[in-house]
Amino acid sequence: MLDPDWTVMGIWPAPMIYAGPTEVQFHAASRRAAGASFFVVGRDAAGIKSSPEATWNPDDDMYDANHARFALQMSPVLEDARMALLSFDKFYYDKTDHQMKALDPSREDDFISISGSKMRKLAAQGATPCRDPIPSDLLAANCVPQGFMVPSGWAIVCDYYQNIESPDWIPWSKAVVQPLVDENTVAHGTYGKTDFAVFLTRGNKQASPWHDIPLVVPTTTSAAVSSTAQFNMITEIPKHTSAKMEVMKDKWSNPIMQDTNKDGSPRYYTYGVPFFNYGLLPQTWEDPHMISDEGFGGDNDPLDVIEVGESPLALGSVTEVKVLGSLELIDEGETDHKIIALRTSDPRSVSINDVKDLENHVPGLTARLVDWLKMYKTSDGKAINVLSNSGEPTSRLEAVSIISECHEKWTELVATGASEYPEFWLGHSGKN
Repeated sequence: MLDPDWTVMGIWPAPMIYAGPTEVQFHAASRRAAGASFFVVGRDAAGIKSSPEATWNPDDDMYDANHARFALQMSPVLEDARMALLSFDKFYYDKTDHQMKALDPSREDDFISISGSKMRKLAAQGATPCRDPIPSDLLAANCVPQGFMVPSGWAIVCDYYQNIESPDWIPWSKAVVQPLVDENTVAHGTYGKTDFAVFLTRGNKQASPWHDIPLVVPTTTSAAVSSTAQFNMITEIPKHTSAKMEVMKDKWSNPIMQDTNKDGSPRYYTYGVPFFNYGLLPQTWEDPHMISDEGFGGDNDPLDVIEVGESPLALGSVTEVKVLGSLELIDEGETDHKIIALRTSDPRSVSINDVKDLENHVPGLTARLVDWLKMYKTSDGKAINVLSNSGEPTSRLEAVSIISECHEKWTELVATGASEYPEFWLGHSGKN
């Protein structure tokens, strides 16, 4: 238990989303549940702008500066008096010693009011630290007081407010750190930048994840595609990461790099971070000339695979998986199969052999996959994707048949496709 005699909860890991009285009570109740005995109350619900059509306070704050205190004093959440409210008095920045303190009426000109609204404007302007003497009009000088925030923290705030209007900028789904990269790879550049590239290596030589890794895990009896075969998967997007990484078909050795938006910026999934590992089946190709029953050609990429294991796989890793089924996505007029698989090292793989078994072990997972595939582009302003067969997954045998056909198309591509697809890097066995 927290000892109230010496424990101070300085920062609570919950976002400020300006939800008015609901937010005020949430922050108070969650702190009390964690053992807090006191709650410092200030302007929590202030700062929300009213509508320009409002008859009361148009274009001004919707809530009074003391609204948070009013809401909590009347709230049944705190009526048992287990947590006391402390008033948050306004402090000012003293230009003479760079400290925050109560206003000294005898020298008001030495103090600056630092409001959230002012700091947001300064961040949007990319303000830099002020030099002495500190100006009274920070906005005009476009600077922030010394010591107001550590430089790295201020850089994050500026990044947010300078990009908040951009439809391609998604701050909260960007990974803070680089995901685990497989030991059998060589990475170049900076993760999150367009120069970041992961090259597979085999025997101290670079290898293509598309062409040099065998599709089927060889056994003592066969290395052919069959209903009992296990397959190799190359992880492009580890579970719980949102950077849209993919094998570059047109670059030497087909490195894994981050896809880009039309403006050249790194692309991220904006619908939410994937709850699965995502990658490709090597030595496969969805031929645009291969027309589906719905009349759509292949998407001109290797087969995609969704791995539903419980933990993230390393970026660039080669993992043995068993195929459970597949979903057929119709993506902007192209067929884009999504093979559903489970790593053979997962303890559950002994009893999960198809999508029905998966649903019995993890109820609702298939529906979540269907929802994600249908909806993930809507957060970018695009239409809902369509799945064939009303979103019902195929059987394992049907999925293996798709893999077999796409493997045959890849074999033809490597043998003769350089003339029709000169932009592809087809490996040392290709003729480009």
